[in-house]
Amino acid sequence: MTKLTNLTLAEARDGLKAGDFSAVELTKAHIDAMEKHKDLNAFITETPELALERAQASDAKIKSGDAGAMEGLPIGMKDLFCTEGVRTTAASRILDNFIPPYESTVSGNLKKAGAVMLGKTNLDEFAMGSANITSNFGSVKNPWGENVGKDLVPGGSSGGSAAAVAGGLALAATGTDTGGSIRQPASFSGIVGLKPTYGRCSRWGIVAFASSLDQAGPMTKTVRDAAIMLQSMAGYDVHDSTSARVDLPNFEAALSGDIKGLKIGIPKEYKVDGMPQEILELWKKGEEMLKDAGAEVVDVSLPHTKYALATYYIVAPAEASSNLARYDGVRYGHRAEGELKNLDDLYMKTRAQGFGEEVQRRIMIGTYVLSAGYYDAYYAKAQKIRTLIAQDFEKAYEQCDVILTPTCPSEAFGIGENEDDPVKMYLNDVFTVPTSLAGLPGISVPTGLSASGLPLGLQLIGRPFDEETVLRTADVLEKAAAFSAKPKMLEA
Repeated sequence: MTKLTNLTLAEARDGLKAGDFSAVELTKAHIDAMEKHKDLNAFITETPELALERAQASDAKIKSGDAGAMEGLPIGMKDLFCTEGVRTTAASRILDNFIPPYESTVSGNLKKAGAVMLGKTNLDEFAMGSANITSNFGSVKNPWGENVGKDLVPGGSSGGSAAAVAGGLALAATGTDTGGSIRQPASFSGIVGLKPTYGRCSRWGIVAFASSLDQAGPMTKTVRDAAIMLQSMAGYDVHDSTSARVDLPNFEAALSGDIKGLKIGIPKEYKVDGMPQEILELWKKGEEMLKDAGAEVVDVSLPHTKYALATYYIVAPAEASSNLARYDGVRYGHRAEGELKNLDDLYMKTRAQGFGEEVQRRIMIGTYVLSAGYYDAYYAKAQKIRTLIAQDFEKAYEQCDVILTPTCPSEAFGIGENEDDPVKMYLNDVFTVPTSLAGLPGISVPTGLSASGLPLGLQLIGRPFDEETVLRTADVLEKAAAFSAKPKMLEA
């Protein structure tokens, strides 16, 4: 039998149903893997007792024929989702000991579906970062590091989730994507990462970064697993005013394997200067794979793409500065101690101590672009450009059904590299940010290896609420690419 930690979500689900192993056995195998690979720093808070308790309950439900869609499946939960009675930190000192009295809608949906939470995964502080190095709890290591003999970043901000899935510590994990925080770490870590359409999954109970961009999604080993997990995560929520009241299709049933006649758009603007040749070659290879499967490849134009990164780094920090104003040391979270002159002094000292450098940088940028003299010059203009970016996609979808691009402009880089240059770090999101600004569904599929033997992903972007076509195309691409490489640590 395949090692339990090597199973996909679908295989584990079917194995539990067939009685090949129990939910407790499956959960124990992952708890052991978490213990063995603590050096990855993938989790901030581990919950083994809670996981075993839920696994026992799952075994009883499976036995009685009352199993949910994710019954008994052990997963990681990004530490941005509020979990009732379980510490939720957003990887920040300011929320170091925060224990929510309520459950986020997405984690609650997964719980109802029977998923077993192994713990809360590490991330960039308040989801601000592309490398998982800004966490107050230390950097996460990419499981692929051993393959090249150095410590690599797993991507960010959902780096702990990516490392947990790629390293076999969890069957799957939740992530959140504001500008690429699911897709980029998925590419760096050789897994599948799906950002659904904005509004597909509720944001209620997720610690907010940028409210008009944040979206929860699954991080899994396969496209089928992403479809299975999204089914349990998604749905309309009365608690979230941005949650969409749309039908929830059967995502797994959409994986028909047939993309004959589908039109795949290739945006010329994504061929950026200085992009490594191996990324361009992989992109071309992806085109050929989809063409061989019966799809038609067409050229499309997204002319405002060149403004996307600048637009994002005005809109997201502006919303962050507003959202993070609630952390003031008064009602919950870290509070500055010692001699405090007045309330302003409490606010300033609490925030200076509680927020890390990157978070402070983004709050300051956001406050600046929202300030009286600069609002029109920056924020108002960025919102107009955002509309133009969304319109570019609308026009492109008049000619095609799905758009194919690289996920990232590079492979995973070493921990410590690019840290002294925030702009270089922000460039990691150059291909993922436009999708987020337009609120569209996008998925990263591992498609090949770089010259140094590290995973590279390709991204598929779809029309709003057309995750079915995105998943169907991704499934075909995944099968054609037949990506089977694994981190060396899984061989042990």
